[in-house]
Formats: sequence, C-alpha cells, structure tokens
Amino acid sequence: MQFVIHNWYLFVALAVVLVLLVAAPLNQALHGVKSVPVGQAVRMVNHESALIVDVREPDEFRSGHIPNSINIPLSALGGRLGELEKFKSRPLIISCRTSQRSAKAAMALRKHDFQSVHVLAGGILAWQGENLPTQK
Repeated sequence: MQFVIHNWYLFVALAVVLVLLVAAPLNQALHGVKSVPVGQAVRMVNHESALIVDVREPDEFRSGHIPNSINIPLSALGGRLGELEKFKSRPLIISCRTSQRSAKAAMALRKHDFQSVHVLAGGILAWQGENLPTQK
C-alpha cells in the first residue's frame, strides 16, 4: 500500500491510459456503431447491398480505394450528408486508412438517423492486408 501512496502519479497515469483505451470502443457501442472485419464487410457488400463510404481526403482516396466506394472526406461529411440520404435504408460501411476517422464519421451518421452504420475494422490497410482489390 505504501508503494501506491508514494507512486500515486503512476496509478493516475495508468487510470488515464485505461480510460482512453476503453472510451472509443465504448462510445462507438453506445452510438450503435459496430466494427466489422474485412470478410464480413465483403459479405455485406455482396449480400446486403452495403455501401462503402471512404472518409479519407481525396488525394488519399485517389492513391487507392475499395472498388465502388464513394469518397466523402470526414472534414466535409456534415455538408455532404444529403448525398447519403438516398442510402439510409442500406447498410453503410465506413472506411479510412486505419479506422480512426471512420469511427468519428460513423457516430456522426448515427446521430443523423442512419440506422445501419459499421466501421471497417483496420480500414483500407486491413483490406489491402487481405489482398483484396483496390482501384485508383
């Protein structure tokens, strides 16, 4: 117990790190956003007509993206929600490079009443890691 008292700042730092690790997935779950692995995303596209929305910046998108995905950068998402309105009844899979931006975009879409919003776990890097096609 004396170790804890003398090193309280280490335990505070540990608590902060743990909160940061748990906060993002918990926040996603509270907003009804699920992460889907690449294999499940492919099944959703093929069998449920899911749409892939790539939220990377246009230059990143042009360097290689998932076929038939649409590009709406996270920075422009609020102003371009109208483009997605016609897809409200379809599952949306949100993609970025690693899935960090995707989570933010997915939560924003859920707040605008999009019902079936998913994050591509691992983003385009995971897609490429599975040797799935990309286009430029």
